[in-house]
Amino acid sequence: MSDDGYRAGAVDLLGILAYGALTAFERLAEDAQIAPTLTDKVQLATVAARQIGHFTSVSDQLAGMDVEVMAAMEPFHAPFDAFHGYTKPKDWYEGLVKAYVGDGFAADFYREVAAFVDADTRNLVHEVLAAEDLHAFIVAQVRQGTQNDPKLAGRLSLWGRRLVGEALSQAQRVAADRDALTSLLTGTVDRPGMDLAAISRMFSRLVANHTKRMAELGLQS
Repeated sequence: MSDDGYRAGAVDLLGILAYGALTAFERLAEDAQIAPTLTDKVQLATVAARQIGHFTSVSDQLAGMDVEVMAAMEPFHAPFDAFHGYTKPKDWYEGLVKAYVGDGFAADFYREVAAFVDADTRNLVHEVLAAEDLHAFIVAQVRQGTQNDPKLAGRLSLWGRRLVGEALSQAQRVAADRDALTSLLTGTVDRPGMDLAAISRMFSRLVANHTKRMAELGLQS
């Protein structure tokens, strides 16, 4: 891949991260408004606020590449907004599962792509996507909820299956629509990447990770 091609792919990856952080802030702030307790509200509001810090970090990285963050995010408005439109949660628990399962699937995809960028960009990707405290909070909330209402588990299991189907479709659409991003995965003579078999294995890993997350929530995948 030429230096220009690599740069375009790295900018796409950072643009996705920036818009992802921005939309995560919006959704977590919305979820905080319907939190059942004040403690839950504070937890989600704190995590939401952290997304603005992530957005700023990615913006700074792009600025160092002489790229404006708004321009880098622009190609991803439509696919992200479509995904969130298709997967709008109906209640508190669906919102939590979406934040854990849907965002988790997307984060795994971005980490796979990040394996083919420079160390500074890769470290930033992993920093922005780290969310262990949120994940522990969600697992505890969903498990408690399904213990209190066994019927909830069936509904959330179906919701999780829908989320992974939409997330998989979104990842495939983004990869197909953004040649530079796809080139980071597939590589060229001077920048080796994945062949078709390796890409197939990558998507299998994404699905396996989804299954693991559902099990952590106590749900059927």
